[in-house]
Amino acid sequence: MRTLYTDLDIKITVDGMAFRVLNIVFEQFLRSMPKHSHGQNSYELHYIPYGQGKVSIDNTIYDIVPNTLYMTGPYVEHEQIPVKNDPMAEYCLYFKLESCTFPGSLNAETVASKFERVHFWYGQDSQELYPVMQQIFFELEHKYVGYMIQVEALLQQCIVKVVRNYENKQHSKLHFSPSNLVDSKYIVVEESFLYEYETITLESLAERLALSTRQTERFLKDYYGKTFLQKKADAKMSMAKIYLDDNQLNISEIADRLNYSTVQHFSYAFKQYYGISASEYRKSQKRQTY
Repeated sequence: MRTLYTDLDIKITVDGMAFRVLNIVFEQFLRSMPKHSHGQNSYELHYIPYGQGKVSIDNTIYDIVPNTLYMTGPYVEHEQIPVKNDPMAEYCLYFKLESCTFPGSLNAETVASKFERVHFWYGQDSQELYPVMQQIFFELEHKYVGYMIQVEALLQQCIVKVVRNYENKQHSKLHFSPSNLVDSKYIVVEESFLYEYETITLESLAERLALSTRQTERFLKDYYGKTFLQKKADAKMSMAKIYLDDNQLNISEIADRLNYSTVQHFSYAFKQYYGISASEYRKSQKRQTY
């Protein structure tokens, strides 16, 4: 049994390093595979989901059992010998490392660098490669919309999972860069209006943004096209409709929840915003329900 994909042009990038995927194979070995090796910058991932056998790596014999993972890099000679009454099955991915987007700048702590440095590794997979392999073959077989994006993402996962096997749960020394100040301000603004729309004031928002009230108004106008009061009204009026859809809440309770001083104040604000009174809106929703 053999499923082979060789006519693919798959190129993925990890940490600026280009990986070209030349072969994607699933095979159950009914015969031994003769000794062979791969050329410069070539790496082969071998994952055994079931079955047994032996692999000879540079004349050293290793036992193959279910969930074995072994990697063979440039010039590493290897041959596979299955057990006849329980022949091993193997997922095999053939990678060729092509180039680095930023030559000479590949950090030794990156996944790509760690992958490149290891020319042989053997052990039990601890990173659940099996479902990733199955998904790769599912995507390639069915070719549903977006399957190429899925396959590329899954292959990137394979590379990360292989390196994690090498590293044995070591913590990364590389981390996401902090967001820039403008991006951070977006989050502050949006969370404020999402969670504190009843009580947020221009002064308190300005304090969180480390801006003056005038600068805050300018920021809101530049990035949202609205003033502070318009943003607050949007949030409160959106929530007002949600409350009005709940027949267990009367309008007085809704006004109180939205921090309006009086029912009349809430009713006026609602009608100004939607062009219909709160009670009329509630009645129209009931009619649509029936």
